[in-house]
Amino acid sequence: MMDDLLGANRSYVSAFDLAGVPSRAAKGFALVTCMDSRIEPLTMLGLAPGDAKIIRNAGGRVTPDALRSLVLATNLLGVDRIAVMHHTNCAMAERTDEDIRSALPEAAADWEFLTMADPDEALRHDVDLVRACVLLPAGTYVEGWRYHVESGLVEPIVPG
Repeated sequence: MMDDLLGANRSYVSAFDLAGVPSRAAKGFALVTCMDSRIEPLTMLGLAPGDAKIIRNAGGRVTPDALRSLVLATNLLGVDRIAVMHHTNCAMAERTDEDIRSALPEAAADWEFLTMADPDEALRHDVDLVRACVLLPAGTYVEGWRYHVESGLVEPIVPG
């Protein structure tokens, strides 16, 4: 059922050249962003494999797991700059958790989906969560960005 993807991987393996890329973030950068397939984090920021740590989830929200990854990235993998990046036309924006729950099976009734009724406030909140994390090294620089899926522009919303 996924033979097309595994077949593409065999082609990828034949030209694989990332074996020597170090695990540390060469540019000292981490990005928390959405899983939206319209976002190409490395390309849009002029980065290459090995330059940054990319953390993706629905909405690009700062969850406990995103914070766990940022703590590891900053303490062990050379990251000292973080951007939280939400985007325009996000399926999680301008909705409520109840809106999402109504489209899902009853088993999702107790889930928190971290929707963003106010996208700017949600971005400020997420940046504040990162900045308040006591396990991040002092001096870690954090900003909040918005990516415009219509143009590719990255706009600073919450300055550092």
